[in-house]
Amino acid sequence: MSKVKEFCKRKNIVISAKRYGVDALGSMAHGLFCSLLIGTIIKTIGQQAGIEFLVNIGQFASDMSGPAMAIAIGYALQAPPLVLYSLAAVGYASNQLGGAGGPLAVLIIAILAAECGKVVSKETKIDILVTPAVTVLVGVALAYWIAPPVGKAASAVGEVIKRATVLQPFLMGIVVSVLTGMALTLPISSAAICNVFGLTGLAGGAAVAGCCAQMVGFAVMSFKENKWGGLVSQGIGTSMLQMGNIVKNPLIWIPPTLASAITGPIATCIFKLEMNGAAVSSGMGTCGLVGQIGVYTGWLNDIAAGTKTAITGFDWLGLVMISFVLPAVLTLIFGEIFRKMGWIKENDLKLD
Repeated sequence: MSKVKEFCKRKNIVISAKRYGVDALGSMAHGLFCSLLIGTIIKTIGQQAGIEFLVNIGQFASDMSGPAMAIAIGYALQAPPLVLYSLAAVGYASNQLGGAGGPLAVLIIAILAAECGKVVSKETKIDILVTPAVTVLVGVALAYWIAPPVGKAASAVGEVIKRATVLQPFLMGIVVSVLTGMALTLPISSAAICNVFGLTGLAGGAAVAGCCAQMVGFAVMSFKENKWGGLVSQGIGTSMLQMGNIVKNPLIWIPPTLASAITGPIATCIFKLEMNGAAVSSGMGTCGLVGQIGVYTGWLNDIAAGTKTAITGFDWLGLVMISFVLPAVLTLIFGEIFRKMGWIKENDLKLD
């Protein structure tokens, strides 16, 4: 056993929840941002401006989401160069064979292929052949073997969540909004989670609401301590910046979470806010306004599909209220109450 531990240490193979569930998942989201997400944005701009060249560029970027995710995962696992580059083929095969649940297949298979590649890396004199061959063969073989069932399982879970949200919009609006928002603030990737389960439709709208409540909520609630820099870094950056303060005083997390429990059902029951753009956008909130761009892209998709006639003023009102106004007002109110009760003290929300 000691020899195995020494070998794993030498190969930088760390079997832990943090390495696979936090580091790999977070990097996977970065891969999605740099392919599917930016591709969708560029494509949308091209479609609206009538520029075919941008449409093509956006499509090319979106098509590379599988390789981008796998390479990003390999980077998080600190894979050697030959392993890292070989993961492109693994990611493409896993995403394609995984179907609608491809991202989850990519996550699992890329981790396994990368670790197998690391095992043989620099162990032979023909490393240039052995390492890529092992990584690609193991990865693609696993893609053929487990990607379809893994993809179907992830897709099925996503469908259950989406159907449940349609059937019980109030209850599920609360559940999806609160959990997705909390995932965004935690050091894991809410965007990757939403993409893995394909959270679109009403469930996607609830997810957007929860993420916006955390980001805008923390940005406004901590304005006294962090001023404009904190407003921008949290409001269009990430509420994850508050994680250190949450560890010190978990009570500061309650106001934005309460706000998400209110905005979620308002999004699903009153405004019928749906995310029919890229599922990854559901877990982005106001980060770079990607969540809002995703909703807008979804409107365009619905119009093109004939399920929506036009974008109405009520649509825009719902998006603005759910994304910015309600999270800011509600969290500010709850935050002030907590401050008067002494549950939140001066500088509890101060960013370093």
